[in-house]
Amino acid sequence: MGEQNRYSAIIERIFLEKFRPDMHEVEFERSDIEKAARTLKVRLPKNLGDLVYSFRYRVPLPDRVKSTARKGKTWIIRPAGKARYRFALVPDKPISPNSALTLTKVPDSTPGVIEKYSLSDEQALLAKVRYNRLVDIFTGVACYSLQNHLRTTVSGMGQVETDEIYVGLDKKGVQYVFPVQAKGGKDKLSVVQIEQDMAMCSEKFPSLVCRPVGAQFMPNEVIALFEFENGDPGVAVAAEKHYKLVPPEEVTEEDLRAYQQRTSD
Repeated sequence: MGEQNRYSAIIERIFLEKFRPDMHEVEFERSDIEKAARTLKVRLPKNLGDLVYSFRYRVPLPDRVKSTARKGKTWIIRPAGKARYRFALVPDKPISPNSALTLTKVPDSTPGVIEKYSLSDEQALLAKVRYNRLVDIFTGVACYSLQNHLRTTVSGMGQVETDEIYVGLDKKGVQYVFPVQAKGGKDKLSVVQIEQDMAMCSEKFPSLVCRPVGAQFMPNEVIALFEFENGDPGVAVAAEKHYKLVPPEEVTEEDLRAYQQRTSD
């Protein structure tokens, strides 16, 4: 049995063993992964956390799990404390770039040595966002990278991780914190990560205005940036823009005239 098939069999077993038709939430513990593997007589994953991570951010839950969701709803996995998790039924609103949006060209300021030695899509994306001041451009706030890959604990959630933290200042003196989640390759932005970022900011940066940001590589190295807010009934996209990093000479006079027209609309 392949790794992903093992993962699917284990998570499906855990869910179906605990699920009842009227449930909106299904809690489980890391020890349930070990129990399910023994019951199914499959090899236990070396990294138990990777199994949960896989279904939270990389691949869909098994069909038998998804089939129990009501129309317009989907199951996600939220943290529920140390080594504890919770399947939660939420509105089915996947976070994915809108291919119909206009594109903005930005002169590429990424150092060549960074381009040469970036080791992963996610790291390359974070570097491009940082060196080209894309968070500043997107939000209209002067922003500064505070920390990469912040790992900390949040009450009621356990350990959370944020790809990068920016702090910012606007012309009125208002100060902000921008937690950034970056996804390249096949990974997708997740409502769970945005919820965690909001909770982390509330606990660790209570005096700053939290504005969660997501970054996603699109085809042809276009970068989609999202800003999120708490809506009804949960996390919602407040803004989305698409940027293409190009040599300076590729930003034409026609492009500049088009961008000026945007500001007057």
